[in-house]
Amino acid sequence: MTVTEPVGALVRKWRLRRQRSQLDVSVAADLSTRHLSYIETGRAMPSRQMIERLCEELDVPLRERNAFYLAAGFAPAYAERAYADLAAARTAVEAVLTGLEPHPALAVNVRWELLAANRAMAVFLDGVPDELRRPPLNVLRATLHPDGLAGRISNLGQWRGHVLRRIRRQLASTAADGLADLLAELESYPAPHDDGSVPYDGLVIPLRLSFGGGELSFLYTTTVFGAPLDVTLDEIAIEAFFPADATTADVLQDMLKEFA
Repeated sequence: MTVTEPVGALVRKWRLRRQRSQLDVSVAADLSTRHLSYIETGRAMPSRQMIERLCEELDVPLRERNAFYLAAGFAPAYAERAYADLAAARTAVEAVLTGLEPHPALAVNVRWELLAANRAMAVFLDGVPDELRRPPLNVLRATLHPDGLAGRISNLGQWRGHVLRRIRRQLASTAADGLADLLAELESYPAPHDDGSVPYDGLVIPLRLSFGGGELSFLYTTTVFGAPLDVTLDEIAIEAFFPADATTADVLQDMLKEFA
């Protein structure tokens, strides 16, 4: 990791990103407003303990916390292991994915690159052309690219708008490397007009996908690890898709019989 900003500038950047005042943060982190001002302007250097307190208060992702430590002259506090080296955590991810069958589910990193998927999700990804499946397979690229699943999404305008809003919020929250480029790429794909003709129940926006001569409708949930201490684990999310209607539930149950 290359750090190009002093630690005070990082503190200020994340404080402003979270739309917090110096007074608010200083009270919450138990330091004086003057001390926080001195840290931000470089007149004072925070200790390791102070960095962690400020990062906790500003909800800074673990990857970015390491940048704080390096900028202050300390060693990074959080390790970053490859997904294959996460041991019990990887086993837990794959157990969750298997346990969710026949509901499609996958694990992605912060850039939406596929880490693992269950058999039900693999059925749907089989429809993605080889050029979009080359590792690392990006789930959102495979979904919204004109040559990917986009042609099978009946409410593409509606779903595309939801996905883009989600990525913008994620980028604002995490500032993760690669997300801005991914967002720009997704925004460059042809934008279908959403005329509101595809109904939904007003609670959530479903993913409506053509499959086997019919249409399946999915709701989704996102699961993350609690209290992670590894950068890779901090960035893993499990996306699970559940039936939004009886027809979809029946198709998934039939799929389960095929897996048995």
